[in-house]
Amino acid sequence: MPVDPHEIVNLGKTHLKVARLGYGCAPIGGLYEPVSDETAAKTLNHAWELGIRYYDVAPLYGYGLSEQRLGRLLQQKNRDDFVISTKVGRLLYPRDEVLNNPKLDRDFQRLGSITGIGGDQDNSEDLNDWYYRGVPDVCPVYDYSYDGVMRSFEASLKRTGLDRLDILWIHDPDNHWEQAISGAYPALSDLRSQGLISAIGAGMNQAEMLTRFAKEGDFDAFMLAGRYTLLDQRALAEFLPLCERKKIGIVIAGVMNSGLLANPTPESHFDYGPASEAKEWLDKALKIKAVCERNKVNLRAAALQFVYAHPAVATVVAGVRKVAHLDDTFKQLSVEIPDHLWDELKSEGLLDKNAPTPKLGG
Repeated sequence: MPVDPHEIVNLGKTHLKVARLGYGCAPIGGLYEPVSDETAAKTLNHAWELGIRYYDVAPLYGYGLSEQRLGRLLQQKNRDDFVISTKVGRLLYPRDEVLNNPKLDRDFQRLGSITGIGGDQDNSEDLNDWYYRGVPDVCPVYDYSYDGVMRSFEASLKRTGLDRLDILWIHDPDNHWEQAISGAYPALSDLRSQGLISAIGAGMNQAEMLTRFAKEGDFDAFMLAGRYTLLDQRALAEFLPLCERKKIGIVIAGVMNSGLLANPTPESHFDYGPASEAKEWLDKALKIKAVCERNKVNLRAAALQFVYAHPAVATVVAGVRKVAHLDDTFKQLSVEIPDHLWDELKSEGLLDKNAPTPKLGG
């Protein structure tokens, strides 16, 4: 059924209230292609004009640029009128310092681009990152220690220019479980108990470690990217039911699986890499698209609306670069999708038979 992007819901057991649609700031940091300050400001202002009041960002996004750009908008607004989340686990160091200090746990980003832009390291147009374009000459360094998290928190406050942040996520600790649970988690817990933030969680592209966090810690919410979508429901069996039982709020990111569900072609991205190298997922996306076309439904509408049917999901952050893409997101949320589309996807084995679907009949 159509989704009201302005509907207000509680985020898990917290006092935080978020609308059903938020904005994800990775693209305005120059993800895959450079974004000017002017273009970023135009998109962010349009998001605000459309009524979006929840914004998610991270130091990694544009290597600080996204936090700075978002801060310029939010500094002009009443602080009680919006919710902001950012992330911890990566500190930004001057590039020369990182290159000269092999002891730093550098977040290695291959020179050049998975999109083919500057892919040759000998002709990389001075790019120092695999994903982001037009970024400051700094490098991310992993640090999930207690002190590192406190430094990250203070740095994010400075970059955004805000007097407080609402939610902090432990960002991508895939290879850093021990430091994340013994360092980052206690730091976030202390910040929460001191009233400096309202909610804590982790944001990852996998459900398995988030499940472990949910079992071993006292978390308020999680951001799950790409693992509960119309294409990939790996979080359905264990993670989402666990969070529903524990009343942990879920923020869904990567609802288009890096763009593959927006436009399934070999030139698209999947999991931040080229879709041409993920043939199984590309083939599945094309089959889902064919079912949607037979039912006269836009694939983007189906992808957006599907995730809202799960009761654990509080909100979705749309990571889009352009004003037109924001407008299209609102448009697709308003589309009425016939119930038999979901039935057909399940009957063809393209959608988990246990996945809740947004039936018009409720």
